[in-house]
Amino acid sequence: MRVIAGSARRLQLKTIEGMDTRPTTDRIKETLFNILQPEILDSRFLDLFAGSGAIGIEALSRGAEEAVFAEQSRKACDCIRYNLKAARLEEKAQVMECDVLSALKRLESRKASFDLIFMDPPYGMDLEKQALWYLKDSLLSDSHTLIVVEASLKTDFSWLSQWGYCMLKSKEYKTNKHVFIKKINLQAETAGQKETL
Repeated sequence: MRVIAGSARRLQLKTIEGMDTRPTTDRIKETLFNILQPEILDSRFLDLFAGSGAIGIEALSRGAEEAVFAEQSRKACDCIRYNLKAARLEEKAQVMECDVLSALKRLESRKASFDLIFMDPPYGMDLEKQALWYLKDSLLSDSHTLIVVEASLKTDFSWLSQWGYCMLKSKEYKTNKHVFIKKINLQAETAGQKETL
């Protein structure tokens, strides 16, 4: 696995042995960042269930202003720190060695939203639901924040609108998919409804 583009281009990234993490393949990562590229420059990037840190590091390499990595595995966090050092991107990064919900609660003190939030939780455990439930009322995301969830093809997202989200796009691959989500701007929608009355 490598960094595809930017300041750390072609750098081979260290990954963790075994199945505790599930690295995003280079081909899928390239497709993802072709979609995200217009949003990356100077962005604040949050990488949840970060694994080896490949997604957040790719974002930093391509010009993100900062990236926060949340990962509860100590081995994975050591891997993220190693990769950040190899890419010379440590100064733009924060690694949080804790579960995702604890990380989100600790990040509330920032009082600023992220531009991009990526999450790749273990499949079949509804962890993306837990994270999105927290984020729906959090200042860490607003109607401008683009949230991307990597999930299995069979993961259901029909509940998104009930929680105040809209699905912008779903990009499917052979075994998984990326779902692109934003919060619904209720104030803007209400204003639009008033104008049409």
